[in-house]
Amino acid sequence: MVKIQPVILAGGTGSRLWPLSRELYPKQLLQLIDETSLLQTTVLRVCQLADVLPPVVVVGEEHRFITRSQIDALAVAANYSILLEPIGRNTAPAVCGAVEFCALTDDEDTILLVLPADHLILRQEEFAKAVRQAAELAAAGAIVTFGIEPQSPETGYGYIERGEGSSVLSFKEKPDLATAMAYVQSGNYFWNSGMFAFSIKTFRAEMEIHAPEMLAAMAEAVCHGTRDGKFYRLDSTAMAASPSDSIDYALMEKTDKAAVVAANLDWSDIGSWKALWDVSSKDERGNVSTGDVILEDTKNCLVRSESKLVATVGLEDTLVVETADAVLVAPLSRSQDVKKIVTRLQKKQRDEFRFHRTVFRPWGSYTVLEQQPRYQIKRITVYPGEKLSLQMHHHRHEHWVIVTGIAQITNGEEIFLLHENQSTYIPAGVQHRLENPGVIALELIEVQNGSYLGEDDIVRFDDDYGRGAAGKQVTEDS
Repeated sequence: MVKIQPVILAGGTGSRLWPLSRELYPKQLLQLIDETSLLQTTVLRVCQLADVLPPVVVVGEEHRFITRSQIDALAVAANYSILLEPIGRNTAPAVCGAVEFCALTDDEDTILLVLPADHLILRQEEFAKAVRQAAELAAAGAIVTFGIEPQSPETGYGYIERGEGSSVLSFKEKPDLATAMAYVQSGNYFWNSGMFAFSIKTFRAEMEIHAPEMLAAMAEAVCHGTRDGKFYRLDSTAMAASPSDSIDYALMEKTDKAAVVAANLDWSDIGSWKALWDVSSKDERGNVSTGDVILEDTKNCLVRSESKLVATVGLEDTLVVETADAVLVAPLSRSQDVKKIVTRLQKKQRDEFRFHRTVFRPWGSYTVLEQQPRYQIKRITVYPGEKLSLQMHHHRHEHWVIVTGIAQITNGEEIFLLHENQSTYIPAGVQHRLENPGVIALELIEVQNGSYLGEDDIVRFDDDYGRGAAGKQVTEDS
């Protein structure tokens, strides 16, 4: 029996779904359709397949803890691994790294099933059928891609031109509208889903021909990588030596072993707000609404509220998305252009590009409630049994007021417990730590004041999560 090893690519930011998607809380971690994130849905999907190994999830360092937390919450895959990329190098090095990592324990005939973490697939039985077909072709030496029957002349997807049987004639870049219409009318093209299946042996052999430098660099990155529980961290120096390229450019457009399996999956990559509107349930006037929303004389709109009431009057074909720190309004037809806003935010180094008011950490989360030049107010949540690092700040003082739960406080030489409505003050320069020894979540209000309130004003002395050397200034509280 052929062994199938799922590999889930969970990098990227999904910038076209800003302001909901941010660099530190990207698309795959969002709950867009139901109460599970796209990553969780993908993990559940592969775990429902017959005779598959526990998944390997490839993710950037910054997302490692929230990724682990979301997978653990499912309680379906005990022996999974998370492969950490120290730097982003596009999909081809990510796949190379996963192949070399799997080769440490699997034989070269093992079939890798490579799936993006941020896709929606509604037809599980058809997915399982397509995986079986792909595995058979991959076992025979093919590098298989999954082709989606096009439902419309979509300009946001690449296309696959099919040949005889399962052969591939060519891969096409994202076309203009006229070209996309011609592709769909010909009946000979699929949408390129970005899902693949191949054996370790075939992939290595083809990469040795078409991208040997990348293959060698990522083999070195795995060889010199280090394990930390569920995490396996690729070597940063070796990975930095790898060229950056997509798997389509590096391999699929060059290999003569490409094959395609037709997959009728009710599939979407949810690559824009318009794509989310397309696949979401709508009211009788064609609206998709989420959160505290009131619609008056509104038609064919997507309106989403994350933190406050949003009301619309007389809108048609419009996108409105509200978060605690940003509001986006645009024609649904222009939803692909949201990326231009993200590019401008990134160039200006705006916080709204990088993170939300609520930021997730391995111990819990914090939400910025108020931010001014010399003071900042946060709501902090610490999970039961977790604790922050033993740390110190040079430039800010902190006041903690317990709202719910029990806190164990280290404040200089003192260690003591605080209960609801009790508080403590921590001067700048004093080592301190916050722990939750209880069985319910600890919530507190933190008031910071000082000349500098940046998250990089932290010196860590002890940390349970491997975030930096003792006594070293950190660049960000990751």
